[in-house]
Formats: sequence, C-alpha cells, structure tokens
Amino acid sequence: MSAAEDGLPPLRDVIARYDLGARKSLGQNFLFDLNLTRRIARSAAPLDGFTIIEVGPGPGGLTRALLMEGATRVVAIERDARTLPALAEISAAYPGRLSVIADDALAMDWPAVVSGPAKIVANLPYNVATALLTGWLTQGTWPPWFSSLTLMFQKEVAERIVAKPGGKDYGRLSVLCQWRCEAKKLFDVNRSAFTPAPKVTSSIVQLVPRQSFEVSCEVNDLEKVTAAAFGQRRKMLRSSLRGAFETPETILSELGINPELRAEQLAVNDFARLAKVFGER
Repeated sequence: MSAAEDGLPPLRDVIARYDLGARKSLGQNFLFDLNLTRRIARSAAPLDGFTIIEVGPGPGGLTRALLMEGATRVVAIERDARTLPALAEISAAYPGRLSVIADDALAMDWPAVVSGPAKIVANLPYNVATALLTGWLTQGTWPPWFSSLTLMFQKEVAERIVAKPGGKDYGRLSVLCQWRCEAKKLFDVNRSAFTPAPKVTSSIVQLVPRQSFEVSCEVNDLEKVTAAAFGQRRKMLRSSLRGAFETPETILSELGINPELRAEQLAVNDFARLAKVFGER
C-alpha cells in the first residue's frame, strides 16, 4: 500500500484543515513523512494479531502507518481534544480497527484498556516520555501485559536507555531498562523530519520484556539501591550506598563487589544482587 492508498488526505492538509499547530506545552512534534512512520511501524512487526497502544497520536501519522502495516487494532491515547476530528477520519477509513481514548496516558489503567496480545508503539510526547516508560517497567506483574515497546525518545534519553557500564550515559534508567528488558536502539530520526523541528535528534528504541531474570529482585528495591548509588555517582560505592545500607562495605564484600567502584562501573545484575539483599534485610 503506497502512502496515498489509504484514501486519506496528506497530513499537512489535515493539520491545516483542523488548525493543529503543535503545542510545546503538550510536548508535541508531528511527523508528516508516511515513509518514515511506516518504517517505525514495520520495526515493531509483526503487528497482525496484536492490539497496538499508541500514546500521543496527534493528527495520526503513525496511527495511519500502523494500520497500513497490518495492526489488527490500534488504541490511541490522546489528551489534545483538537486532534480528535482528524483521528475520527482515520477511524472511519479503518472500520473497527481504531479506538481513540481522550485521556491522559499517565493516568491510564492499562490492563483495563487492553485484552489479548499487545504492543506499545509511539512517538511519545517528550515531556512525559521517561515517566511513561518507567511506569510501564515498574508495574507490579511481570511479564507485563505488553510484548514489546517500540518508542521514540530524544536521542540523549535513548542513549541512556541502552548505555553500558563505564560511561556518563549509564545510570538509573539504563539499569531499570536493561534489567527488565532486552533494549536496543534501532535508528535515529533527524530533527528535520518533524514539524516543528525540535532542537535535538530523536531515536527509536525497542525494548522486549525478559520472561525470566538472571538475578531476581523486587523492582522497588532496585529503584532504591540505584537511587542511592547514582545519587552520588562520583563517590565510591562504599560511600554512596550508605543511603541504602548501614554497612555497605560489608554487603559489597559478601557479594564480591569492589567497594571502590563507582555506580557507573557496576553491571546491571550486580545492582540486582544488591537490591535482592536490600529486600531481604
């Protein structure tokens, strides 16, 4: 199916007709290029047989691409009421396949919205992207209700998600994402692809939930340990972990971890080991 074959007008025309200027307060940056949005949609394949959750569809560029690429059903969460008429046009073109929920994604009860196999594919609003991601990854039940996350972030956030130990990008978000999921950066998206053009490059990241863990711990315990360690990331672990343990050197010694390491040098599973001990104590 070519970009014109869905029978819908070009996105620029849709935006002009409904006066849909992107709002900075909503973290909006619209993608017009259906070739690009279809590339994003294809990167989440297979889509057939899945409910696709999309957050912040705006005028529907990615929404259209997901439907064109074979998504069985798309549930779009959009808090900007101005975009609802444009999304209604897409819904009419794909009968029974698009549901639009006018609500704040940060307040959603996701399992109540989704039944059956699901994936999340979204050009996330920049101002809530990290909060949404951490919310999805810290939910209680695991494996979760979604089988993959294919998401657009500012490039600097994407680099933090996939960063390996030893560099400045490696931090709490890296540990959480890589402990819960297999995480990889797929490709960058030039700022010129957006209207309005943001000041930064964006990147598509894919996260696939782990079905089991090499080191099991409670996610809340992991959050507390990483908060202590990275809260004073220039200090050695024997000092920074005093926010989590009374005698961090003893714990580190028991686990065979060098107490003179800094947080950014510690492997993901070592943080999980520390979190497990934290939970037990």
